[in-house]
Amino acid sequence: MSTEPVKGFSARSAGPVALLIGLGAAAYTAWVLEVVLSTGLNPIETYVSELAAQDQPLGGLFRATDFTAGVLAFAGGLLALAGLLRRAGGRRPGPRPWSVAGWAGVTLFGAATAADAWLPLSCTPTVDPVCAARETAGLVPATHQAHAISSSLAMTGALVGIVALTFAARRYGRHAPLARRGPALVVLELLATVWTLSAIALFTAGRGTWALGAGQRLQVLFVALWLGLLAHSVHKERRT
Repeated sequence: MSTEPVKGFSARSAGPVALLIGLGAAAYTAWVLEVVLSTGLNPIETYVSELAAQDQPLGGLFRATDFTAGVLAFAGGLLALAGLLRRAGGRRPGPRPWSVAGWAGVTLFGAATAADAWLPLSCTPTVDPVCAARETAGLVPATHQAHAISSSLAMTGALVGIVALTFAARRYGRHAPLARRGPALVVLELLATVWTLSAIALFTAGRGTWALGAGQRLQVLFVALWLGLLAHSVHKERRT
């Protein structure tokens, strides 16, 4: 098997990277099961993470899929990142900085997403006024604050990965499918992020949810679609 560089790392590692990222993307869409399962939560108004809350009957299922998605994305990102950094100590040209930043973002996204599963909400603040009041008063478990931090880190990592690797694909002439379709997903992801953050700020201020759930679900959906596109791009380039 050839070990010539593919997207900055070897063809030998490109296959596992594509597989891990692709499976991670699939697991990250497990929340769509709420369409056929009775969760009792309104997808337009509630946080995606409330599906995995400790007081929800299907919380264990969604925590397991979140953890799986995180571990897979972390492993794929770390494998790609390790391959890029190994070039710095060899005879080949050093790794491209945008590629390194992008894969580091994917790795952070995976690690923080896996951590989310171990730091679930204890209740559902968008639909339970008692839970919301306890959260405002600081009477909920520390996992609520920790979950907010890990979720923020996960989305920060995703945004860094999406922007940096899409830019790298276009600048360095790599990952043709990502170079063509990635920019549209970047724009959609940024718009969904602005929607989500604005809705969260309004909800925190006691001004309603402003379709917080719809915005956040679009946000995580675009991340999953981008990860799938990344996996496809790595796999396709490996074959060529």
